[in-house]
Amino acid sequence: MATVLEQEIAPEAKIGGVTADEFFEIARGRRAELIRGEVVWMAPAGGEHGFYANEINFPISAHVRSEKLGIVCTAETGFTIAHNPSTVRAPDVAFVSNEKLQSIGGKPPKKFWPFAPDLAVEVVSPGDTAEEIETKVQEWFDGGAREVWVAYPRTRTIHLHRSVSEVVVLHESDTLTGGNVLPGFECPVAEIFA
Repeated sequence: MATVLEQEIAPEAKIGGVTADEFFEIARGRRAELIRGEVVWMAPAGGEHGFYANEINFPISAHVRSEKLGIVCTAETGFTIAHNPSTVRAPDVAFVSNEKLQSIGGKPPKKFWPFAPDLAVEVVSPGDTAEEIETKVQEWFDGGAREVWVAYPRTRTIHLHRSVSEVVVLHESDTLTGGNVLPGFECPVAEIFA
């Protein structure tokens, strides 16, 4: 008996993996990511995860809007970060600069973004492994992200990745800054985990 996924993917798509456009139609708003051509279905995020994602989103969105730096996406918006085979990842919060936005006509696309965001923010869930987090960070940078922030609610820390090899661990007594990606952005880590 064919699985739901097999029934929804055209046979020719299975040979080379699912493309980002095919995935957009298959997923139809359901929570999933496309990893090297394979659809990975995910359960909805837990309450803690959603809460902290919003606590990080709020100051970023307010700063981006007031400084007119670009746009912020939430709700696990899809970004195509690799092709052949396709990978579509969905961060908890993403910042897209005006420069990147203008490169596609100045408006968000109806389907997935055709590139990585300037900033990808991931909130670690209880079931996430260290290897999964490292892989996501690597993929974001490989796809063109300029920074990746990983929030760990259990330890109340934020790992600020400026590259794959440069990471700063921020604790509640520290202040999260936007560097070159979000100029002028500052937020006490304690406020995010309050």
